[in-house]
Amino acid sequence: MAGNVSEIRIHTCSGTQKRKDDPLAATGTDTVYYAIGDVHGVADRLKLLHGQILSDHQANHPGQAAAIIHLGDYLDRGEDSKGVVDLIMALEAEAENQPLLSVKSLMGNHEEMMLAGLDGDAAYLEVWLKNGGRETLDSYRLGDQDYDEIMLDMPRDHLDWLKSLPDILVYEEDRLIFVHAGIDPVSFPDDTAQVHLWTRSSRFFNPSSWLKNSALDGYTVVHGHTPDKKGEDVQADGCRRINVDTGAVFGGPLTAVKLVSGQEPSFLSIPS
Repeated sequence: MAGNVSEIRIHTCSGTQKRKDDPLAATGTDTVYYAIGDVHGVADRLKLLHGQILSDHQANHPGQAAAIIHLGDYLDRGEDSKGVVDLIMALEAEAENQPLLSVKSLMGNHEEMMLAGLDGDAAYLEVWLKNGGRETLDSYRLGDQDYDEIMLDMPRDHLDWLKSLPDILVYEEDRLIFVHAGIDPVSFPDDTAQVHLWTRSSRFFNPSSWLKNSALDGYTVVHGHTPDKKGEDVQADGCRRINVDTGAVFGGPLTAVKLVSGQEPSFLSIPS
């Protein structure tokens, strides 16, 4: 899995400044993790990023396990939401025949809005359509259909896949948390799916509060949801937060973070 590795900017959340060459704490396995931020219908760039990731892994980590994790928000705003889902489902199917490759995908708030809206929640439907849902319907060639017919005409495998998506992935041995929007650092691990899909709380974005919760000791939280074209990595003793939503559908790159035990995070990206 390969690619253009961009600079990252480091900010402390408390205490001593960490240098850019300080590695991640050594973790329990040698799995190489690649987490991809919000895609929002830019299928052409997702295809290129998948190729970049696979090339990077083949070139730099032969014989090691790879985990590719999509952080949610595959739909809306961009022109090819259907193509994005096709690509991810195809890669997941490919991974089933490759023992060293794992592909996981998370629910995003845009997937939740679509599913709730098409399931009869009028408020969610209105919000979804105003936030890129019409572009998603167009990508499925359903833009002219009555909404009560759309659920019947959407590809059943796509709907089943979207409904099956989890809201969080926790890798305890490697001390990694992957989530679409974030966590509640006070109540974790007892926070809710609503938090995981929607949060932009100040206490999540100011991880000094994380130090009060021993359940987060040593964990890295990787998320998207809040666009940041700078691709900032926030870290300090006892806590770390990496935002991989670099606003791909708003003119920024489509970005993945690469996490290797004992190494500093690096980024792969496809520009707009």
